[in-house]
This record gives sequence, structure tokens and C-alpha cells, in this order.
Amino acid sequence: MQRAAAPPPVYYADQADAPRVPEPPGRLWRALGWMSIVLSVALVLGSLTAYGFWRRLDGRIDREDVKGRLGENRPEKLNDATNILLLGSDSREGENSRYGTEIGRRSDTAVLLHISPGGKGAIGLSFPRDSMVRIPECETDSRTVPARFGMINSAFAEGGPACTWKTIEALTKIHIDHYVEVDFAGFTRVVDALGGVEICVPRAVNDPRAELRLKAGRQTVRGEQALGYVRTRHGIGDGSDLDRIKRQQAFMASIVKKATDGSMLTDPQRVYAFLEAIADSVRTDEDMTLSVMQDLATGLRGISAGNVRFVTVPVQAYPQDRNRVQFDKAKAEPLFAAIREDNTVPEPEPAPAPAKGAPPVQPAQVKVGVYNGTASSGLGKRTAEQLAARGFDVVKVGNADKTYEKTAILYGTGAQRHAQRLAIALPGHPPKPWKKAKPGYVYLVIGGDGAKLRGANPVPKVAGEVRADQDICAAG
Repeated sequence: MQRAAAPPPVYYADQADAPRVPEPPGRLWRALGWMSIVLSVALVLGSLTAYGFWRRLDGRIDREDVKGRLGENRPEKLNDATNILLLGSDSREGENSRYGTEIGRRSDTAVLLHISPGGKGAIGLSFPRDSMVRIPECETDSRTVPARFGMINSAFAEGGPACTWKTIEALTKIHIDHYVEVDFAGFTRVVDALGGVEICVPRAVNDPRAELRLKAGRQTVRGEQALGYVRTRHGIGDGSDLDRIKRQQAFMASIVKKATDGSMLTDPQRVYAFLEAIADSVRTDEDMTLSVMQDLATGLRGISAGNVRFVTVPVQAYPQDRNRVQFDKAKAEPLFAAIREDNTVPEPEPAPAPAKGAPPVQPAQVKVGVYNGTASSGLGKRTAEQLAARGFDVVKVGNADKTYEKTAILYGTGAQRHAQRLAIALPGHPPKPWKKAKPGYVYLVIGGDGAKLRGANPVPKVAGEVRADQDICAAG
């Protein structure tokens, strides 16, 4: 038998060891202001209910017809989660002309904002601009852009937001519901409406190209200074895009933290100015209607900064060009899958009700064997590892004698309360006695309906992730 690395010990059984169980019953847009804006609006809209106010805001939002350019071969929507593609435009048109004279509307990055079912948590997934990917054929108003292999940021430059949308869906197999785009001027408006955003820099910064001068340590930056901070590539970090993404994620987290601060949410004048700045700054798809925004706001009411985090798609060096990167599929695919299949609403695990005169059963007291009764390879091992991380004493992992339609929790003599403790962690599967079970043991047989742990975070931890509630100096 092979012992798993993570405590408590998990043992892997051969097919022969499995008990025969009965059938269980039944480049980066340098500002990245768009990300902060979208998250912030989602986090505070819920405090407003006046319909007239909503209507005035709605009429100021610019919308673009993109859905008809996505094609038919799209990923299926699997659940009630909301996925919003956040894009940063470096357009120099109109009020953005003060930032340069470049022609066109480009975006050097994209972020996928995933909001879990029920609005209990959110994660912003950044796609590095230098990622070499397969870009599908895209349609614009004037031409067809052929499919090609290139940097992910070229999708927006050549095919617009619909092309980036289509590319991200093809790469991740995650269904995207909406997109939101923000420009430089919009970023500065929103930061000013917030009264500035707190940052932390390890040493003083003097970057004439970004018109940026900062002292070392914790401080608050406003509009143009904030824009210079998130645009600079000199004087902070190693100058790489990946390092800059991490710093900008800390900036976004600081915005979320401020946007969810109680003192702001209870000041109607501040909230009104903030939302007006957002409405004047974003462009969305045609289906991001007033009612959709209201539903989103309602679902996110009460979300805390601690449940918002930012991660970067895991990447590795691109062999043909060390200045480029490619997705690290071994690490990226599980992350994409977790977001794609986020079906559960995290909730606290209730305390077990002890039997009269008996102390509650603790997970460490539950000896459980986990058997995979499905055709999904590795499901038993993954579930066992999750149970072990919760403190359960997983004694065996193996395959059941056949496939099963339903998941079952079975127990032997003297293990009824232990089985009930396991059922708290795995709701929806009432424990049942089994005559062939070893006394004191519990058996989890995973069937076609799966084994979802209560309160399990659907998106795995990612190295370097930034949480919105952490100290800004620690995050930066």
C-alpha cells in the first residue's frame, strides 16, 4: 500500500482490496483600472435601491453588440456562477488623448472575474499579456480575422472584445456571461471618487517616464499618481510583466477593501459620486442590462473583502522565445476546471449534535474508507485528500467493485455517530448501516452524483495569490 504525503495518512488500495459494497440507495493594460472598477461596483451597488437612480446610471453606460460574434461553439454554462471578462482599453481618443497619440483601441491583458453561486466569493484570474496561445477566427464589422497562434493581447487589438471573449472561452472552456471595458481616464475618475487608494512601496520611486514620484512605505495615491503607479515598470520590482501584475493585484485588492469599508457604504454622497464615476467609465456588452446589474448587486450584498482574491494563470517560459510565456497546463487546467465546475455555495459547517451525554465526534475519530464508484479516474483520491485535510482519518482509498449511480455513506457496528459526522461534511447522503462493514468503520462510496464537501472552496489555492483583506504592505 502506498502512503499519501499529506497527513493524516491515506492508503491506496488495489482493486482487490475494495470491499464489495451493496448498491447505495437512490502586456498588460498598464493601469488595470478596469478590474478595480468592476469589482468595486459589484461590491457596493447592493446598497442602493432607488429605481430612478439606477435608471440614470444605466443611461450613461456605453454598450457594444458582441454576442453575435461569438459563434455557436461555446462552452456550456454549467451553474449559477457569473463570469465577467474585464478588459482595459489604452485608447487615446477623446479625453484619453493626454496619455499619447497612438491610434486604435488596444488591450494588453484580460481578467476573468468569477463570482461563485450565491455571491459568497469572487476571484479575479489574470491572463499575462505575453502568453502565447491559439486564437480562433474572429469577426469584426469590416473583416474576418483568421485563426492564428500568437500573444493573447493581439486578440483584442485585431478583433476587439468579442475576439478576446472567444479566445478566453476556447482556452479555459469556461462560459463567459458578460464583459466590461474601462480606459485610462475612467481609472483616474474612479480612484478620485474613492478619495484615493492606499499602496505600499518598499523604496522611494522616481520614474520621469510615468511622471511618478513616491516616498517609501504606506501612502494614499489619487488619480494621475495612481495611474502612474500602476503603469510604471521602473524602480519597483524586477520590471517584468508578471511582477507588475502581482503589484497591480495588490492595488485592486486595496480598492476592494476600501469599497467595502462600512464608512463609505453608509455615506450616500460618496457612494453616489463613486457610482457616477463608474457609469461614465465603462463599456459593456448589450446584455449587461439594468436588471442584470441589479441581480448581481443583490447577490453580492454582504460579501467581505476576505472572500475576494486575485490570482494569475500559472505560466512557464515559452521555449521558442524566452521573452514570452505559455500556460503551465498541469497547474492551469485544474484551476480552470475548478472555476468551470463551481457548483456549490460555500457555507459554514454546522456543529454536530452530540448524542445525549456523549461528547461530539471529532473528524480525527472517524476511520473512513473512500471508494470510487464512478468512471472518473482519481476522484476517490481527490476526495480522500480533501477529507484528510479536514482532519478525517482516511484509512483506505480504492475503487468500488462497479459503478454506482448514487453516493452512499455506510457504517459498521458502533460507527453510527461517526458516519453522521462524515455526513455533516458531505451533505445530502444520509448514513446507512452495512452488515459487512468492519465494526467502528465508515465507508464512503462515491457515485454518479459526486461527493461535494460542505464549505469547500471551489477554487484551489494558487501560489502568489492576493486577498483583498490582507495588509497592503504584505501584499505589495
